[in-house]
Amino acid sequence: MADINLKEIALIVGVVTACYWNSLFCGFVFDDVSAILDNKDLHPSTPLKTLFQNDFWGTPMSEERSHKSYRPLTVLTFRLNYLFSELKPMSYHLLNTIFHAVVSVIFLKVCKLFLDNRSSMIASLLFAVHPIHTEAVTGVVGRAELLSSIFFLAAFLSYTKSKGPNNSIVWTPIALTVVLVAIATLCKEQGITVVGICCVYEVFIAQGYTLPLLWTTVGQFFRGKSSIPFSMLQTLIKLIVLMFSTLLLVVIRVQVIQSQLPVFTRFDNPAAVSPTPTRQLTFNYLLPLNAWLLLNPSELCCDWTMGTIPLIESFLDIRNLATFTFFCFLGALGVFSLRYPGDSSKTVLMALCLMALPFIPASNLFFPVGFVVAERVLYVPSMGFCILVAHGWQKISNKSVLKKLSWVCLSMVIFTHALKTLHRNWDWESEYTLFMSALKVNKNNAKLWNNVGHALENEKNFERALKYFLQATHVQPDDIGAHMNVGRTYKNLNRTKEAEESYMMAKSLMPQIIPGKKYAARIAPNHLNVYINLANLIRANESRLEEADQLYRQAISMRPDFKQAYISRGELLLKMNKPLKAKEAYLKALELDRNNADLWYNLAIVHIELKEPNEALKNFNHALELNPKHKLALFNSAILMQESGEVKLRPEARKRLLSYINEEPQDANGYFNLGMLAMDDKKDSEAEMWMKKAIKLQADFRSALFNLALLYSQTAKELMALPILEELLRHYPDHIKGLILKGDILMNQKKDILGAKKCFEKILEMDPSNVQGKHNLCVVYFEEKDLLKAERCLVETLALAPHEEYIQRHLNIVRDKISSSGFAEQPVSPAGKTSGVEGDKIPNENVKEVRSEPRPTQIIKPSDNKSQSKSNKLLGKNTDKETPHKTTKEIKEIEKKRVAALKRLEEIERILNGE
Repeated sequence: MADINLKEIALIVGVVTACYWNSLFCGFVFDDVSAILDNKDLHPSTPLKTLFQNDFWGTPMSEERSHKSYRPLTVLTFRLNYLFSELKPMSYHLLNTIFHAVVSVIFLKVCKLFLDNRSSMIASLLFAVHPIHTEAVTGVVGRAELLSSIFFLAAFLSYTKSKGPNNSIVWTPIALTVVLVAIATLCKEQGITVVGICCVYEVFIAQGYTLPLLWTTVGQFFRGKSSIPFSMLQTLIKLIVLMFSTLLLVVIRVQVIQSQLPVFTRFDNPAAVSPTPTRQLTFNYLLPLNAWLLLNPSELCCDWTMGTIPLIESFLDIRNLATFTFFCFLGALGVFSLRYPGDSSKTVLMALCLMALPFIPASNLFFPVGFVVAERVLYVPSMGFCILVAHGWQKISNKSVLKKLSWVCLSMVIFTHALKTLHRNWDWESEYTLFMSALKVNKNNAKLWNNVGHALENEKNFERALKYFLQATHVQPDDIGAHMNVGRTYKNLNRTKEAEESYMMAKSLMPQIIPGKKYAARIAPNHLNVYINLANLIRANESRLEEADQLYRQAISMRPDFKQAYISRGELLLKMNKPLKAKEAYLKALELDRNNADLWYNLAIVHIELKEPNEALKNFNHALELNPKHKLALFNSAILMQESGEVKLRPEARKRLLSYINEEPQDANGYFNLGMLAMDDKKDSEAEMWMKKAIKLQADFRSALFNLALLYSQTAKELMALPILEELLRHYPDHIKGLILKGDILMNQKKDILGAKKCFEKILEMDPSNVQGKHNLCVVYFEEKDLLKAERCLVETLALAPHEEYIQRHLNIVRDKISSSGFAEQPVSPAGKTSGVEGDKIPNENVKEVRSEPRPTQIIKPSDNKSQSKSNKLLGKNTDKETPHKTTKEIKEIEKKRVAALKRLEEIERILNGE
């Protein structure tokens, strides 16, 4: 085996760079969304052990909806990408390109085992530029193929060193091979197939057997004519070790998936659920189809499911001829490589092994898989194809007549393949470009129409998305997911009637429950979301809440482990004012998933509705243990601590609000509530800072504007409060508390009696029974020296609040003043003062602080689900209303204000009586 030199490495790396530089500008598309964007296993907050408990997409292997693809080491590399660049796609694509270059270099070393230097270089270059690899290299999830291939080739190279002098066994390379096979398998399942290649290499390459010679040797042994040759005995020992280690890996793999195969539907792989002989004819035809993609990669498609390849239902189908021709050609090569000795036959044999054995897990011949054709699974088989092409070229170029022509043809192939790869990379730039390129190849795949619709939907282009979703229902009328997509899009367009009709159509396509038969075995779990989506739609009508509940219960009856149905039903039961039943629903969901922070958050909201704040806080804390950055739990638990009135909880509440604004720096509510906490702690300057930040983010923040003005009023900065109140009343001209506070400041600080009068009159226009506004207007009349009008005003106010003693006392004072001064002239206040002088403010005991913004009582719920599995987004923001309910602390504060107001009243009375 010749070593590779730096020039060869530089050439291969340069060619890979030239072909894939533009892949760095592509985004996350197709399966990348589920594997990268929606996969919590990438986040540093997720424990590392979780990577070894979940599948490739972040779903626990124990769950039935799991894809059962176990690739923890690949996910670990995604996690490293996330650590350095989070969700910036360039670093992910760069690492994929580097891995492809590494594979190409290692493949060159493997080629040199069977080919001369020139042919090895040609095979490696052809592999580096082949367009079939764009899905594995440019698609980020293709990294599973790349990583598995690195350890696959490394394991094979290690095994080639296991033969020592005199045919002795060198155990270190064998032990290393077993370890590398295990690592390759943890990157992707097909890595285990390298063991088969090692076995073929050992028997037919290392030991030099041909099939006739092997047959003769074994026959003689069984007939007793000879003993087992030492070399064969050594070979058997090595093969037994390889087989035992392989069996051990298979057993472990079966234990990991808990002896369950993933559930696929006929939409994923129509042939898998077809009867004999349709299933066999179709699956066998897929073999020449994949070979044709390697030979002529002119029309590539990212998705070959559904109707892309029509089923072969008859022996008379012309496509059976392609199958027959393929097997004849493959058989001829197999006979040549196994029957005849020589380097050429050994090269062909290893090329065939590299093509066939790694492809077996994806061939559908032994067990169904979730696709019909997938270009990425041809990554390793293409190695055998490239060796075969290079070997054939070597034979042709040795003939002087064809030498120049062979070089011209080879150069054209490599050049056109490189251009095709470069051009194909741009198809992966976005989901829209990817699926539109696929539709140019195949228009009979409803999934492609759906995916173009999803791409347009993500851009909020619902009208165009609807056209593609409708086309999907025409291409595949029984596609439940397509009808669900149509319904969701109609809903986004506020066409609820059409949305309901589409959901009902999807529901009608669901198979009926067969008693005693497991539902999940007959339909994709995601399709059950039609019940959730339909229920979420009709529950907007208050008269149809029971109907929505029936749909949730129907979904649960089909799948008792349908967690999302319990979540949605819990939210509905809260809306129906049935908190105890809602609590039961969430507890049932928690039995299914105790590590879901959203569920603990929702349960906390239920406890708030049940007036159980301590239990609510416990559940908020549990949610934060699972997800320390759970935004709604951070916010609402902080508010709950603040409202409890316990001083010892305020530091933790402040800490959580600071964490919240770190996660949501553009949400003014976080800053506002930090301001309210500072006001509680009498930290006036800090409170002012937070309130100003809230107003800067949201200029019309009602509660922040009012409380900032109130803060200025309470800290002897009344004149600074006026412009804040003006801004508040510009946005909310009917803000009664703001008008009262403004009138108070105008009367007592600005001596603007007319301005104060307008404020109080406006209050009474909106609310004639407002006692505080009415009383303050009476004081204005007194300041205007209109005692008779003040008297009539106080009489009317007393009628509104007959139990308020201060109104009666004021009325008596005014009447005494009228009787003592007569009707000829109006009295003046003693010593030239009015009731508006410093220290004698209009009592404003009804101007109350807004202690906090209302917590979002909505439940975290699933949005309408797309036909593809997507993670559900957290919903909910805080509104800008003032709190309608008062806490115990607020009541105490109000009582303090009332006492202070009464003291001010007493001073007014003393002044009035002192004349």
